[in-house]
Amino acid sequence: MIFKDRADAGRKLAQALVSYKGQDAIVYALPRGGVVLGAEIARVLDAPLDLIVVRKVGHPHSPEYAIAAVAEDGHAVVNRLEVNSIDKKWFDERVRVEQQEARRRRELYTRGRDPIPAKDKVAIIVDDGLATGLTMFAAIQEIRHFLPKKVVVAVPVAPPRTVQELKRIVDDVIALYVTDDFGAIGSFYLHFAQVSDEEVIDLLKLPAIAQPGRSRDV
Repeated sequence: MIFKDRADAGRKLAQALVSYKGQDAIVYALPRGGVVLGAEIARVLDAPLDLIVVRKVGHPHSPEYAIAAVAEDGHAVVNRLEVNSIDKKWFDERVRVEQQEARRRRELYTRGRDPIPAKDKVAIIVDDGLATGLTMFAAIQEIRHFLPKKVVVAVPVAPPRTVQELKRIVDDVIALYVTDDFGAIGSFYLHFAQVSDEEVIDLLKLPAIAQPGRSRDV
């Protein structure tokens, strides 16, 4: 399955999630790419859109290879085998730096607006694809601290092992295309340009998906 772009993937995911319309759901997107999908889903479900900002920690000798992911609140999910093989002081410092960056990005994207509370809501966590799933697992760990009624993960594409691991810890997993033939996430899109900070900010200001009772005017 190939998606035209992130908006196309978001529309297709929205149709797969339509049963959650009217169920007091909140869409939590992982920036930056996940926000494009999240905006489409929030529009169809008539649900508010918010962020979960998670940062990857790359291997010191191969930065694109994720060995951990850290959320804004400092909770981290790690590949223990890899982390145990590197310098602990270096790793702890990278976790600290990435946590600070996660907080900086939330401030940038939301202009200081408080997160939308997940307590007793259906929390739908969205990204533009999963590989190892480390960032998604960190996002799930963070959202669980806010006591949602239900946690749903929605992605266009993921490998079967990651999907099975997710099904053990969340209430529902919606993955449109599950395949072992997995390379880069971008290979499942015809257009996979980098999403800018400005685009994320604009998407969060859309009236149709603004938080009820609050203005998102900058």
